[in-house]
Amino acid sequence: MDETDIECINAYLAGNANALEPLVEKYKRPLYSFILKMTEGREDAEEIFQETWFRALKNVPRFKHKNFLNWLFRIAHNLVIDRARRDRKNVSMQSPLPGGDADRTLEDCLAAPGITPAEEYGGNALGLAIEAAVETLSPEQKEVFLLRTYGDVPFKEIAKIQSCSINTCLARMQYALGKLRSLLKEEYEELMEAMP
Repeated sequence: MDETDIECINAYLAGNANALEPLVEKYKRPLYSFILKMTEGREDAEEIFQETWFRALKNVPRFKHKNFLNWLFRIAHNLVIDRARRDRKNVSMQSPLPGGDADRTLEDCLAAPGITPAEEYGGNALGLAIEAAVETLSPEQKEVFLLRTYGDVPFKEIAKIQSCSINTCLARMQYALGKLRSLLKEEYEELMEAMP
């Protein structure tokens, strides 16, 4: 574990309430990115992010000085799973909009499929294709892929987070990569043709 992480944690445990601020800044981006991807961009991502830090602060005395970011990922993982279980509802796209507008349905509010000219001009087409492909992965495969690629979390730690064997974790990553290769084959070929 990073020495500055240990120093911040020890200072916090010694009574300095602001000692963890550098860690919040250091890990804000990878943690929030992970939560945002796992919650599919829902507005509760911010709430889960804050709850992750709240639980981390509350449980710092029990932290074992291994990898602080992986510990945060594990807390966030558990919160996302808990939220998904609690919020599991079947909603029809023909359901009326909440708030009394009975003439419009959820389906009416969906954006038209496809890439807007502004997105294509900005070069976001490939990124959007990758994001769409990642969304087709099973939840377990998606989580392994995101933890490994966005968080650079070792497979051993991912296996602990997912409460499975390392072989299962590696297999999930292998299946995820295979599916992504298949789904993104055309984009890859176009990219290779465009390269000098």
